[in-house]
Amino acid sequence: MDALLDLLNSRPLVNGEEQDALDDPAEGARWAREHGGDGSTAELALLRQARDLLRDVVRGESTPTALSPLLEGVHQVPELTADGLQWTVQTPPHARLAVEMVLAWAAVEQQLPGRLRPCANDACQLFLLDHSRANRARWCSMATCGNRAKARRHYERTH
Repeated sequence: MDALLDLLNSRPLVNGEEQDALDDPAEGARWAREHGGDGSTAELALLRQARDLLRDVVRGESTPTALSPLLEGVHQVPELTADGLQWTVQTPPHARLAVEMVLAWAAVEQQLPGRLRPCANDACQLFLLDHSRANRARWCSMATCGNRAKARRHYERTH
């Protein structure tokens, strides 16, 4: 789940300007290697596509069927081990990390429906996974976006 959030949050706004952690070949390769990939050009292109599609799906701007092209040619193979039945995902090497991100999104949607969402701050492009009991978290960070929203509301009430 951490890798999924890292991918979704790899296009933050910094001082009002969008940054893309996967755009620069060296930085993108480093990001991919840190998350278990190889950092190849083909892998980065597919990761950027997966990220953008996942962001649209999480925001509700696209349906989950938009992710279908990322799963073409992917197979799950059952394997019996001493620990029981395990499923192995078979995919081309350059697509493995992007496929894992789609599968992580599907797992979050199944296990924690509605808890992966965009930050409520309109000036923020980040996402959060709400672990609160009440499922009421709204901001990617209470220290930044949450504090700004509360300060803004306080200012509006008092002026």
